[in-house]
Amino acid sequence: MGAKIQEAQRGFICCEADRLRGCDIQLDLPSVGATENIMLASVFAEGETYIRNAAKEPEIVDLQNYLCGIGVNVSGAGSSVIRIKGGGGKLNDVDHTVISDRIVAGTYMIASAITGGDILLKSVVPEHLNSVISYLRESGCRINAKRCSIHISGPQRPKALDIVRTLPYPGFPTDMQAQMSALLTVARGTSIIVETVFENRYKHVDELLKMGANIKVEGRIAVIKGVRKLTGANVYARDLRGGAALVLAGLAADGETVVHGIRHIERGYEDIGGRLQKLGALVKTTE
Repeated sequence: MGAKIQEAQRGFICCEADRLRGCDIQLDLPSVGATENIMLASVFAEGETYIRNAAKEPEIVDLQNYLCGIGVNVSGAGSSVIRIKGGGGKLNDVDHTVISDRIVAGTYMIASAITGGDILLKSVVPEHLNSVISYLRESGCRINAKRCSIHISGPQRPKALDIVRTLPYPGFPTDMQAQMSALLTVARGTSIIVETVFENRYKHVDELLKMGANIKVEGRIAVIKGVRKLTGANVYARDLRGGAALVLAGLAADGETVVHGIRHIERGYEDIGGRLQKLGALVKTTE
Protein backbone atom coordinates (compact mmCIF):
# COMPACT_ATOMS: atom_id res chain seq x y z
CA MET A 1 0.00 0.00 0.00
CA GLY A 2 3.07 2.24 -0.01
CA ALA A 3 3.69 2.71 3.70
CA LYS A 4 7.18 2.83 5.17
CA ILE A 5 7.31 0.81 8.37
CA GLN A 6 10.15 0.80 10.85
CA GLU A 7 10.30 -1.11 14.11
CA ALA A 8 11.78 1.38 16.53
CA GLN A 9 13.27 0.73 19.93
CA ARG A 10 11.23 0.00 23.07
CA GLY A 11 8.53 -1.86 21.19
CA PHE A 12 7.24 0.98 19.00
CA ILE A 13 6.42 0.63 15.30
CA CYS A 14 6.65 3.78 13.15
CA CYS A 15 4.52 3.93 10.00
CA GLU A 16 4.47 6.79 7.48
CA ALA A 17 3.26 7.41 3.96
CA ASP A 18 2.64 10.40 1.68
CA ARG A 19 -0.32 8.47 0.33
CA LEU A 20 -1.58 4.90 0.41
CA ARG A 21 -2.46 2.89 -2.69
CA GLY A 22 -5.01 0.11 -2.94
CA CYS A 23 -3.55 -3.32 -3.61
CA ASP A 24 -4.17 -7.06 -3.36
CA ILE A 25 -3.24 -8.44 0.08
CA GLN A 26 -3.04 -12.14 0.90
CA LEU A 27 -3.02 -12.89 4.63
CA ASP A 28 -1.08 -15.95 5.77
CA LEU A 29 -3.58 -16.32 8.62
CA PRO A 30 -7.12 -14.90 8.86
CA SER A 31 -6.14 -12.42 11.57
CA VAL A 32 -8.92 -10.23 12.98
CA GLY A 33 -6.60 -7.35 13.85
CA ALA A 34 -4.83 -7.46 10.48
CA THR A 35 -8.14 -7.55 8.58
CA GLU A 36 -9.55 -4.63 10.57
CA ASN A 37 -6.44 -2.48 10.19
CA ILE A 38 -6.23 -3.08 6.44
CA MET A 39 -9.92 -2.21 6.07
CA LEU A 40 -9.37 1.07 7.91
CA ALA A 41 -6.17 1.91 6.02
CA SER A 42 -7.96 1.28 2.72
CA VAL A 43 -10.67 3.87 3.34
CA PHE A 44 -8.52 6.75 2.07
CA ALA A 45 -6.15 4.69 -0.10
CA GLU A 46 -6.27 5.36 -3.83
CA GLY A 47 -8.01 2.63 -5.81
CA GLU A 48 -9.29 -0.76 -4.69
CA THR A 49 -7.92 -3.03 -1.99
CA TYR A 50 -8.67 -6.74 -1.81
CA ILE A 51 -8.05 -8.67 1.42
CA ARG A 52 -7.80 -12.39 0.73
CA ASN A 53 -8.03 -15.03 3.46
CA ALA A 54 -9.71 -12.33 5.53
CA ALA A 55 -11.02 -13.01 9.03
CA LYS A 56 -14.75 -13.83 9.12
CA GLU A 57 -15.54 -12.91 12.73
CA PRO A 58 -18.77 -11.01 13.51
CA GLU A 59 -16.67 -8.00 14.50
CA ILE A 60 -15.44 -7.76 10.88
CA VAL A 61 -19.02 -7.69 9.62
CA ASP A 62 -19.89 -5.06 12.21
CA LEU A 63 -16.95 -2.90 11.10
CA GLN A 64 -18.11 -3.19 7.48
CA ASN A 65 -21.63 -2.16 8.49
CA TYR A 66 -20.20 0.92 10.21
CA LEU A 67 -17.95 1.81 7.26
CA CYS A 68 -20.86 1.44 4.84
CA GLY A 69 -22.89 3.70 7.10
CA ILE A 70 -20.34 6.51 6.85
CA GLY A 71 -20.16 6.16 3.08
CA VAL A 72 -17.26 3.76 2.39
CA ASN A 73 -17.60 1.36 -0.55
CA VAL A 74 -16.79 -1.96 1.11
CA SER A 75 -18.19 -5.46 0.65
CA GLY A 76 -17.44 -9.11 1.37
CA ALA A 77 -17.14 -9.08 5.18
CA GLY A 78 -18.01 -12.51 6.55
CA SER A 79 -16.39 -14.19 3.54
CA SER A 80 -12.72 -14.88 2.79
CA VAL A 81 -12.39 -11.91 0.39
CA ILE A 82 -13.13 -8.28 1.31
CA ARG A 83 -13.09 -5.46 -1.24
CA ILE A 84 -12.66 -1.81 -0.31
CA LYS A 85 -12.79 1.04 -2.82
CA GLY A 86 -10.94 3.92 -1.21
CA GLY A 87 -10.21 7.53 -1.95
CA GLY A 88 -13.83 8.60 -1.76
CA GLY A 89 -15.15 11.97 -0.78
CA LYS A 90 -16.38 13.29 2.52
CA LEU A 91 -17.65 10.72 4.98
CA ASN A 92 -21.10 10.85 6.58
CA ASP A 93 -22.21 11.01 10.19
CA VAL A 94 -23.83 7.79 11.34
CA ASP A 95 -25.55 6.41 14.43
CA HIS A 96 -24.11 2.91 14.91
CA THR A 97 -24.63 0.44 17.76
CA VAL A 98 -21.69 -1.91 18.29
CA ILE A 99 -22.61 -5.60 18.50
CA SER A 100 -22.53 -7.34 21.87
CA ASP A 101 -19.23 -8.83 23.00
CA ARG A 102 -19.48 -12.57 22.38
CA ILE A 103 -16.38 -13.35 24.47
CA VAL A 104 -17.77 -11.52 27.51
CA ALA A 105 -21.06 -13.38 27.02
CA GLY A 106 -19.22 -16.70 26.74
CA THR A 107 -17.27 -15.94 29.93
CA TYR A 108 -20.49 -15.41 31.91
CA MET A 109 -21.88 -18.63 30.41
CA ILE A 110 -18.88 -20.51 31.80
CA ALA A 111 -19.39 -18.75 35.15
CA SER A 112 -22.79 -20.44 35.23
CA ALA A 113 -21.35 -23.78 34.09
CA ILE A 114 -18.50 -23.87 36.64
CA THR A 115 -20.74 -22.97 39.61
CA GLY A 116 -23.89 -24.87 38.67
CA GLY A 117 -25.62 -21.50 38.43
CA ASP A 118 -28.51 -20.20 36.36
CA ILE A 119 -28.05 -17.10 34.17
CA LEU A 120 -30.14 -15.26 31.58
CA LEU A 121 -28.00 -13.23 29.16
CA LYS A 122 -29.84 -10.50 27.28
CA SER A 123 -28.91 -8.45 24.20
CA VAL A 124 -26.64 -11.15 22.82
CA VAL A 125 -26.43 -12.83 19.40
CA PRO A 126 -26.61 -16.61 20.03
CA GLU A 127 -25.45 -17.35 16.48
CA HIS A 128 -22.09 -15.77 17.33
CA LEU A 129 -21.67 -18.29 20.18
CA ASN A 130 -22.65 -21.52 18.42
CA SER A 131 -19.33 -23.27 19.06
CA VAL A 132 -19.32 -22.26 22.75
CA ILE A 133 -22.95 -23.35 23.16
CA SER A 134 -22.18 -26.71 21.54
CA TYR A 135 -19.29 -27.50 23.90
CA LEU A 136 -21.18 -26.32 26.99
CA ARG A 137 -24.16 -28.52 26.10
CA GLU A 138 -21.75 -31.43 25.71
CA SER A 139 -20.40 -30.66 29.18
CA GLY A 140 -23.89 -31.02 30.67
CA CYS A 141 -25.28 -27.46 30.59
CA ARG A 142 -28.92 -26.83 29.74
CA ILE A 143 -29.08 -23.96 27.27
CA ASN A 144 -32.10 -22.28 25.70
CA ALA A 145 -31.06 -19.81 23.00
CA LYS A 146 -33.59 -17.36 21.60
CA ARG A 147 -33.26 -14.49 19.14
CA CYS A 148 -31.47 -12.06 21.48
CA SER A 149 -30.99 -14.02 24.71
CA ILE A 150 -29.40 -17.15 26.14
CA HIS A 151 -30.62 -18.95 29.27
CA ILE A 152 -28.01 -21.32 30.70
CA SER A 153 -28.16 -23.64 33.71
CA GLY A 154 -24.94 -25.28 34.82
CA PRO A 155 -24.70 -28.94 35.86
CA GLN A 156 -23.88 -30.14 39.36
CA ARG A 157 -20.51 -31.14 37.93
CA PRO A 158 -19.52 -30.69 34.27
CA LYS A 159 -18.51 -33.58 32.04
CA ALA A 160 -15.10 -33.72 30.42
CA LEU A 161 -14.76 -32.86 26.72
CA ASP A 162 -12.73 -35.21 24.51
CA ILE A 163 -11.04 -32.50 22.42
CA VAL A 164 -11.55 -28.73 22.32
CA ARG A 165 -9.74 -27.26 19.33
CA THR A 166 -9.44 -23.49 18.89
CA LEU A 167 -10.05 -22.27 15.34
CA PRO A 168 -10.83 -19.04 13.50
CA TYR A 169 -14.53 -18.13 13.41
CA PRO A 170 -16.92 -19.93 13.21
CA GLY A 171 -14.78 -22.39 15.15
CA PHE A 172 -14.20 -22.29 18.90
CA PRO A 173 -12.52 -18.94 19.70
CA THR A 174 -9.01 -18.85 21.09
CA ASP A 175 -10.23 -16.04 23.37
CA MET A 176 -12.46 -18.62 25.14
CA GLN A 177 -9.75 -21.23 25.56
CA ALA A 178 -8.55 -20.12 29.01
CA GLN A 179 -12.09 -19.86 30.40
CA MET A 180 -12.94 -23.32 29.06
CA SER A 181 -9.73 -24.63 30.62
CA ALA A 182 -10.92 -23.36 33.99
CA LEU A 183 -14.23 -25.19 33.58
CA LEU A 184 -12.56 -28.45 32.60
CA THR A 185 -10.32 -28.43 35.70
CA VAL A 186 -13.39 -29.49 37.74
CA ALA A 187 -14.99 -31.74 35.09
CA ARG A 188 -15.55 -35.49 35.45
CA GLY A 189 -12.85 -37.17 33.38
CA THR A 190 -9.97 -36.05 31.13
CA SER A 191 -10.18 -33.33 28.50
CA ILE A 192 -7.74 -32.26 25.80
CA ILE A 193 -7.37 -28.71 24.49
CA VAL A 194 -5.52 -28.02 21.24
CA GLU A 195 -4.52 -24.38 20.71
CA THR A 196 -4.11 -23.85 16.96
CA VAL A 197 -4.37 -20.06 16.72
CA PHE A 198 -1.77 -18.54 19.08
CA GLU A 199 1.44 -19.79 20.63
CA ASN A 200 2.11 -19.31 24.34
CA ARG A 201 -1.61 -19.15 25.19
CA TYR A 202 -1.34 -21.23 28.38
CA LYS A 203 0.00 -18.59 30.80
CA HIS A 204 -2.96 -19.25 33.10
CA VAL A 205 -2.06 -22.92 33.59
CA ASP A 206 0.65 -22.39 36.23
CA GLU A 207 -1.79 -20.30 38.24
CA LEU A 208 -4.54 -22.92 37.98
CA LEU A 209 -2.03 -25.51 39.22
CA LYS A 210 -1.65 -23.43 42.39
CA MET A 211 -5.36 -23.97 42.96
CA GLY A 212 -5.06 -27.75 42.70
CA ALA A 213 -5.80 -28.25 39.00
CA ASN A 214 -4.26 -31.24 37.20
CA ILE A 215 -3.00 -29.93 33.84
CA LYS A 216 -0.08 -30.96 31.65
CA VAL A 217 0.96 -28.82 28.69
CA GLU A 218 3.04 -30.07 25.77
CA GLY A 219 3.48 -27.44 23.10
CA ARG A 220 0.04 -26.43 21.88
CA ILE A 221 -1.76 -29.27 23.68
CA ALA A 222 -3.09 -29.24 27.25
CA VAL A 223 -4.33 -32.40 28.96
CA ILE A 224 -6.70 -31.60 31.83
CA LYS A 225 -7.71 -34.23 34.37
CA GLY A 226 -10.66 -32.91 36.31
CA VAL A 227 -10.49 -32.70 40.11
CA ARG A 228 -13.48 -32.66 42.43
CA LYS A 229 -12.62 -29.27 43.90
CA LEU A 230 -10.18 -26.42 43.46
CA THR A 231 -8.68 -24.57 46.41
CA GLY A 232 -8.43 -20.81 46.76
CA ALA A 233 -4.96 -19.30 46.31
CA ASN A 234 -3.06 -16.13 45.47
CA VAL A 235 -2.80 -16.11 41.68
CA TYR A 236 -1.65 -13.63 39.03
CA ALA A 237 -3.38 -12.59 35.83
CA ARG A 238 -0.77 -12.62 33.07
CA ASP A 239 -3.16 -11.59 30.30
CA LEU A 240 -6.79 -10.67 29.67
CA ARG A 241 -8.47 -14.04 29.09
CA GLY A 242 -6.19 -15.93 31.46
CA GLY A 243 -7.16 -13.45 34.16
CA ALA A 244 -10.85 -14.07 33.46
CA ALA A 245 -10.20 -17.81 33.75
CA LEU A 246 -8.70 -17.33 37.21
CA VAL A 247 -11.76 -15.38 38.33
CA LEU A 248 -13.97 -18.23 37.10
CA ALA A 249 -11.82 -20.80 38.90
CA GLY A 250 -12.05 -18.71 42.07
CA LEU A 251 -15.86 -18.82 41.88
CA ALA A 252 -15.73 -22.61 42.06
CA ALA A 253 -12.86 -23.00 44.54
CA ASP A 254 -13.03 -23.72 48.25
CA GLY A 255 -11.81 -20.79 50.31
CA GLU A 256 -10.62 -17.38 49.18
CA THR A 257 -8.92 -16.68 45.86
CA VAL A 258 -7.02 -13.43 45.32
CA VAL A 259 -6.39 -12.51 41.68
CA HIS A 260 -3.58 -9.99 41.23
CA GLY A 261 -3.02 -7.93 38.09
CA ILE A 262 -6.68 -7.20 37.41
CA ARG A 263 -5.67 -4.36 35.05
CA HIS A 264 -5.41 -7.08 32.41
CA ILE A 265 -8.96 -8.24 33.07
CA GLU A 266 -10.35 -4.70 33.06
CA ARG A 267 -9.16 -4.28 29.47
CA GLY A 268 -11.93 -6.57 28.28
CA TYR A 269 -14.59 -6.70 31.01
CA GLU A 270 -16.58 -3.77 32.30
CA ASP A 271 -17.17 -4.08 36.07
CA ILE A 272 -16.85 -7.87 36.08
CA GLY A 273 -16.74 -7.87 39.89
CA GLY A 274 -19.95 -5.86 40.21
CA ARG A 275 -21.81 -8.01 37.74
CA LEU A 276 -20.73 -11.22 39.42
CA GLN A 277 -21.88 -9.75 42.74
CA LYS A 278 -25.34 -9.22 41.24
CA LEU A 279 -25.34 -12.90 40.34
CA GLY A 280 -24.61 -13.86 43.94
CA ALA A 281 -20.82 -14.20 43.91
CA LEU A 282 -18.75 -12.99 46.86
CA VAL A 283 -16.37 -10.74 44.95
CA LYS A 284 -14.49 -7.63 46.05
CA THR A 285 -12.16 -5.49 43.95
CA THR A 286 -9.25 -4.00 45.86
CA GLU A 287 -6.71 -3.01 43.17
